[in-house]
Amino acid sequence: MIEIKKLNKSYGEHKVLEDINLTVNEGEVYGFIGSSGVGKSTLLDCINGLEEYQTGSITVGDVKVENLCEEDLRKLRKNMGMIFQNFSLLKRKNVYKNIALPMECWGYSKEEIDKKVKSLASLVGLSDKLYVRPDKLSGGQKQRVAIARALALEPKYLLCDECTSALDPRTTLSILELLKNINKNLGITIIIVTHEMKVVKYICDRVAILADGKIAEQGYVEELFTNKSYTLKKLLGEEDIDFDSEFLSLKLDKKQKVLVEKFLKSQKISYSIEGEESHVY
Repeated sequence: MIEIKKLNKSYGEHKVLEDINLTVNEGEVYGFIGSSGVGKSTLLDCINGLEEYQTGSITVGDVKVENLCEEDLRKLRKNMGMIFQNFSLLKRKNVYKNIALPMECWGYSKEEIDKKVKSLASLVGLSDKLYVRPDKLSGGQKQRVAIARALALEPKYLLCDECTSALDPRTTLSILELLKNINKNLGITIIIVTHEMKVVKYICDRVAILADGKIAEQGYVEELFTNKSYTLKKLLGEEDIDFDSEFLSLKLDKKQKVLVEKFLKSQKISYSIEGEESHVY
């Protein structure tokens, strides 16, 4: 669990984060959403100790981030994988070497590294790209390499900073589906920073809406959308915020599933069913 209490962060006279209070439960997918410059990424960096803060506390498990020395911060970050908007891959190293890098830094044996790299490449669907360099990969493939690298040290938490904003809609869906499977099958807690409402709708259990460095509203995603939250309306420019046809979640029995699938295929609408392969048009 990650618990943030009364967090305040400033750059000189400029307040970036003000009185932030929230809890991220084990095993959930939690979103930070808001327009540019409201402090989403800064809050993420405070959680993993990359940014210092003036007052308040952040507790990860039973560890208070603000009390850690450099050695303990390194151990904390080992438990937190990170993926970024621009992938942050080493251009001169192939996929294998990029995934292996964190393990090499921590002194893993060659045998351990080889086994883990191949396992992770299989997990993200890139077993046939192990010896290809990043400049030969698509944007979605690059992000899959970044995800595999982030999982190399078997973290409990995966921090995602605008990880789909550089991708087209179809690729975004495939990356979100991969993250969903990682959350479900590996039990990893995921925090996603995004400005894309469709990302929040598709993958997040709960969300905090940030505005002017403060949490304007937080809660379960479905409740915020179905209650037509004023904060969401403001963020979207007063647009309709009901769940749209692009990212709608349904629970169906077998008979309903057959009928809905038939309709979606006839209309060429992309969809995914939990535990099955996504259908993208």
